Amino acid sequence: MIFFVLFSFYFSRGFFVRAIDCQGDATCTQLSQDIEKLQKDLEASVNATTPLVDEVKKLDARIKSIQSAISSAKKKANDLAIDVEKREAELGQTYTELALRVRRQYMQKRSTSDLEIFFSNTSSSTTRALAYRASLAKQDEQKVHELGAIIIALEEDKKRLEQEQKQLAGLQVQIDKQASFFKQEIANAVSYQQSLRGKIAEFSAKQQSILSEKSGTFQTTVGDVPLADDFNASPAFSPPFSPAFAVFSFGAPHFNGLSQYGALGRSKEGQSADQILHAYYGDVEIKKDYDQNTEICVGSSASNCERMSMETYAKRIYEVPNGWGDQGGMEALKAQAVAARSYALADMQRRGYICATESCQVYKSSNKGGNWESAVNATAGWVLMKNGKPLWAKYASTAGGYIDAYTDSASTGHRTPSFWDTKNGRDGWTSQAFEKIAGSPWFYKAWYKTRGGDSCGRSHPWLTQEETADVLNAWIVLSNTSESRISPLGGCWGGNPYSMSELRDRANGYGGAVTSVSDVHVEYSNDGYTANVIFQTNKGEVSISGSEFKKVFNIRAPGNISVKSGLFNVEKR
Repeated sequence: MIFFVLFSFYFSRGFFVRAIDCQGDATCTQLSQDIEKLQKDLEASVNATTPLVDEVKKLDARIKSIQSAISSAKKKANDLAIDVEKREAELGQTYTELALRVRRQYMQKRSTSDLEIFFSNTSSSTTRALAYRASLAKQDEQKVHELGAIIIALEEDKKRLEQEQKQLAGLQVQIDKQASFFKQEIANAVSYQQSLRGKIAEFSAKQQSILSEKSGTFQTTVGDVPLADDFNASPAFSPPFSPAFAVFSFGAPHFNGLSQYGALGRSKEGQSADQILHAYYGDVEIKKDYDQNTEICVGSSASNCERMSMETYAKRIYEVPNGWGDQGGMEALKAQAVAARSYALADMQRRGYICATESCQVYKSSNKGGNWESAVNATAGWVLMKNGKPLWAKYASTAGGYIDAYTDSASTGHRTPSFWDTKNGRDGWTSQAFEKIAGSPWFYKAWYKTRGGDSCGRSHPWLTQEETADVLNAWIVLSNTSESRISPLGGCWGGNPYSMSELRDRANGYGGAVTSVSDVHVEYSNDGYTANVIFQTNKGEVSISGSEFKKVFNIRAPGNISVKSGLFNVEKR
């Protein structure tokens, strides 16, 4: 019964996780789909191990209870064995005594018959003698019966003892096995989790260069990027083939805080610096008498930096063009000056210095002069404050018409608003976005080059029907399994990526490959991201969530063609 309970417990739980060896190679072709699957496996393993550990604790208590019962049963069995041994000895003695009595009676009967007793004795003595003999015979008969019953009972007890000892030994072995099994399963699960964590770290390192370029994990500011952008990346470009498909990103990372082009658009629409700052940073104080001599230290560390006043530092920021001031953008320059001071002061309080690159703010050793210096002077001592501290005021070039909220957890704890950065909210997104009014070249763009200008042999971002179907086949395969050979075609990323025909064959193994694409449309969320991308294909309608499409597109799209934003559109020509 004990074994049955444990056996049922083991098979009914269903949470034992065996280690799985997730294979990968040494190239950069392991991409974010693999990481996501590994993370899901890790989460599942951790979730499985937690109840397993709890069950082992319960099992330990049950094992102790069962082992106590087994020990008690063994003691009873030992007592029974001692009793059986004692009874066997007593039985042997009784048997010997009975045998002697029977022998004596037999000899007496041979030497004196009942007739001799009858004729040689008086009536009374004869009766007594015969009665005595009858009594002895009856006693012997009774003793024989008792002896037989004792022998039978003894044999039954010996069989029961043997059976119980065998059962107890088996139960003890089973209990030991079960305890060892559970503990080994925990060890396996923990080892598996450690293996997964190692693989996730390994894959992350391999993928970093690809994801940084293709997903756009970089800062984009206006001051260091030419304003004239690539015509071939614009929707006005006509691809040399049809049907053709291209993904256009709204903005480029990141999308937090002040949009520089959005501020320019707002300034052109007559908004003041105060209005612009409150629009992007929410309920914050614009303190206009902060100590202008507050020290800023610019460099690579708190012990290796150049010290200067807050206002001297602000005049050397190269984040936005002076020309904006002549295009109705002076209020945008003022708002940028206030944001730059606030960002620097918050960085100083967090770590004691601020770097000179675009990772912090673009800084040069000489004053920028012109309209920028005028804007700095006009806002001297203006700083964004919250809860008595300077706000870590993030900003970037172009957010694509939607601003994501962020929390300044390291400084003030303030959370900025999220909103459609347009004159008419969500409904005016593509036509009335302030960034579009300002003429941002990154408001709506298809990306096919790296920041350094490498296009991997492509002259535009448009994909053929076959290339688009290839991306969908990559999605089909990666939705079902992890494939290290799914990576961009074009020879720029190394490795040994599947050819289009090989990937079609792989997709055919998961319900059929996409071979033709006839149309596409997208669905947008009210929260500023692409919710779904829906393709019409030879397999019918294929719907992919925006986040999944962005991921698989960046994994498989040829060359350096990529999606930079979670808010994007797919066009067909």
